[in-house]
Amino acid sequence: MGIAAVAFNVGVLAPGETLPHQRLAMKPVDFASLLCSRLCHDLMSPVGALNNGIELLADETDPEMREKCLELLADSARASANKLKFFRLAFGAAGGFGEEIDTHEAEIALEGLFGAERRIQLGWAVSEEKLPKDAVKLLLNLAMLAGDALVRGGRLDVGAELQSEEIELAVRAEGPRILLDPALREALESGGGGQLEPRAAGAWLAHTLIDGVGGSIQLSDPAADTLLIGARLPRQG
Repeated sequence: MGIAAVAFNVGVLAPGETLPHQRLAMKPVDFASLLCSRLCHDLMSPVGALNNGIELLADETDPEMREKCLELLADSARASANKLKFFRLAFGAAGGFGEEIDTHEAEIALEGLFGAERRIQLGWAVSEEKLPKDAVKLLLNLAMLAGDALVRGGRLDVGAELQSEEIELAVRAEGPRILLDPALREALESGGGGQLEPRAAGAWLAHTLIDGVGGSIQLSDPAADTLLIGARLPRQG
């Protein structure tokens, strides 16, 4: 039994049952605008903190306060760099010109996105050293969606496994409160409808990636205590 099948062996979705897919047409420029808005939103806080820290440092003469300002600058710079590393893998053309990406690089990127806050405990169950680019992008976007749904923190488990004819991905989020916005769920399941918000960029990209290769997505019921997302992609070549 593959990793996605194990993750969903909780009765929330029947084995083999998949969600219907319907591609939503979106112009490349519209998705670029959506993605840029998402990136700017996520980077606004750490970059704003950098600006505030520099302003405080310029006016502060007390050595102890200057030290605290430097700590603020270091934390904000680290947060900005971590987000950029993750976005480069999840949305960009990271990994060079090869067809595969080092999964350890993906693990580090995900740890940087969620691990620094220490609100979310990350479990990484990917034994393969490399995976196809689309599989890594899909896995990271699904993990980002599930991690963002842990509004009060919790545990996020991420797994991937190569089968003879397909790649299985699974993400499991557990915490005191889980909230996956209906708009994000819709974008993941069917591509969404109408005007998508910037925070739905990852969900729309995940849907488009899986739809483009003829794969399938499994998603737990909204009323379930645990958020489970599984995906199956056919192996190429």
